[in-house]
Amino acid sequence: MEGELIGVFEQIEREKGIPKKELLEMIESALTSAFRKHSGKKQKFEAHIDPESGVITAYVKKKVVSKVENHYIQIAKKEALKFDPAVKVGDEIKIKVETKEFGRIAAQTAKQVIVQRIRETERENLFKEFKKKEGTAMSAVVQRFARKNIIVDLGKVEATLPEWEQARDHNYELFERFQVYILKVEQSPRGPKITVSRTHPGLVKRLYELEVPEVSDHTVEIKQIVREPGYRCKVAVLSNNERVDPVGACVGVKGSRVQAIINELSGERMDLISYSTDPATYIANSLSPAKVVSVTIEKNRKNALVVVADDQLSLTIGKAGQNVRLAARLTGWHIDIKSESQIKEAKEVAVSDLTKLSGVGKVTAQLLSQHGFTTIGKIAESSISDLSKISGIGAKLAEKIYKAAKKEGKIK
Repeated sequence: MEGELIGVFEQIEREKGIPKKELLEMIESALTSAFRKHSGKKQKFEAHIDPESGVITAYVKKKVVSKVENHYIQIAKKEALKFDPAVKVGDEIKIKVETKEFGRIAAQTAKQVIVQRIRETERENLFKEFKKKEGTAMSAVVQRFARKNIIVDLGKVEATLPEWEQARDHNYELFERFQVYILKVEQSPRGPKITVSRTHPGLVKRLYELEVPEVSDHTVEIKQIVREPGYRCKVAVLSNNERVDPVGACVGVKGSRVQAIINELSGERMDLISYSTDPATYIANSLSPAKVVSVTIEKNRKNALVVVADDQLSLTIGKAGQNVRLAARLTGWHIDIKSESQIKEAKEVAVSDLTKLSGVGKVTAQLLSQHGFTTIGKIAESSISDLSKISGIGAKLAEKIYKAAKKEGKIK
């Protein structure tokens, strides 16, 4: 065994990346422990492996004393002189162990240590490899089902696709292949513990990087993604090159690029939105494919009133409010949708209500309504200064309207 040991170490170093020196130290430590356990004696053992020849030697360490009280750890000077003529009381000497059993113990121990170390190294290397892949997408194959979770094969290791990370209404099948997002990689005694997702917005981003060269080289930047996994997704994109249309680049010729992503996500609808730093423009774009007539925003409250044509109202809101809900999440604004006829009707109602105030005729009521003062309550919550800023309403009339609105509010 000894002659072959060094060759084995060198082969392991080449194939597994475990340094020979590290293996030698581990086996020496394990041999010391194993021989001590085998002998059943409370002695100080030490094992050594020659790094060139692989020859294994074992020693018992004893302290030189004048009078021996514990012969397991002590040796009389008279006896010690036989091993070292220059020894003195208080020195520690090494006495070579000669036993037939040692060779067998050494072989078994070396084998166990090597096997264990290879396993540990492989687990550690796998952990490091997949830890770097957190936040990326990988191809996975359904391996088996564990209650409501799915175990998928990533090639070298298995990962868990939890129930809450699975797209709704998708019936997963055994050996089905798809892309997953590496959500989390943790260390465990059995190797890396990997959690993957099919619902994370990061999966969509990685798919665009795979399908769209302009995204992977950062010509087109994905600014924001919101999803209702399995149903609909909105992706806000921005071009860093004025010659490149970000939406067109992501859609591809005849929709080839975006269609590949839709197919990967089992038919999830994909809305590509042009990102804008102007809130009104961004909100209008976010409601795609609906066409917006106007957007009025309240910056302080982050509220937006969006007006659309009557025939665009249902499309703007979307099924069960999905389109406007995703648009609100994408932009971070509260969005109120109104059709043109609803706005017209509201203005007529507002004008009619405002003319009830003392000093407010139809023309004045229309001016107030056009500037957002659509109810008596809004006028009462404002100020004379705000009202007087409206062209056509002077300071005196503004004061009169304000006081009338305050009075009306108290009466109610």
